[in-house]
Amino acid sequence: MPLVPAAAILRRARSGGWAVGAFNCNNMEIVQAIIRAAEEESAPVILQASQGAIKYAGLDFIAAMARTAISQARVPVAIHLDHGTSFEQVVRCIRGGFTSVMIDGSHHPLAENIALTRRVVEVARAVDVSVEAELGRIGGTEDDISVSERDAFFTDPEEAGLFVESTGVDSLAVAIGTAHGRYRGEPRLDFERLEHIRKAVNIPLVLHGSSGVPADAVRRAIALGVCKVNIDTDIRQSFTEAMRRVLEADPGEIDPRKVLGPAREAAVAVIREKIRIFGSSGKAPEI
Repeated sequence: MPLVPAAAILRRARSGGWAVGAFNCNNMEIVQAIIRAAEEESAPVILQASQGAIKYAGLDFIAAMARTAISQARVPVAIHLDHGTSFEQVVRCIRGGFTSVMIDGSHHPLAENIALTRRVVEVARAVDVSVEAELGRIGGTEDDISVSERDAFFTDPEEAGLFVESTGVDSLAVAIGTAHGRYRGEPRLDFERLEHIRKAVNIPLVLHGSSGVPADAVRRAIALGVCKVNIDTDIRQSFTEAMRRVLEADPGEIDPRKVLGPAREAAVAVIREKIRIFGSSGKAPEI
């Protein structure tokens, strides 16, 4: 099945009241797990390349793995750059075959964020690549992106309306109380703020830092306009825990395949569960 722009999936998700899972791919086994889980659930899916994955494996390797997996996939898939750091990196990803990119200018003042995002949108739109941006900052740590609790702040609904109108972006990542990495206690999302943001903009919203957020809270966020839900930490945790179980049972095991195979199976199980929570099971034929 051919690659699709993320915006095509998000439009269907928005009209249908469900969300697509965007799962970070850190190695071959996780890429395989994402595609297999999506196929078993007959769900569209987004493969995300994070800054850490790009730094670890290299952009060309990540893109090649994703393209290989997608060439054999039986469900719609988009390749997405997560937290793009610069205009130049976005262009590299577009040239590398990505069908969706995120430009994260949230650390800039509003005017600079708008200018940077608008420049990315102009380039991406010409080649039918979707663009996600961020307004407000998500707390916690993800790969090389670190935001202290002191510096994290929520998305302002009025600014969100201005930002979307000024940039023409396809989707908007909002800060409403989620965080990257593991949570200390249960996260509390600002659903009232999310509702105001939804009323201020007319595009799909994105929830970052969704690992560890209770299923009921995720479903409520989807009902309030979230159409893309990012998951990374939950996959990493299940993956590494499965590896530990194999090595604890047989400390002398030296075959990486016998360690990574069960880890891949654990990742499939987690991803399938997330897809069901997001309501995207069975939605592949709609794209």
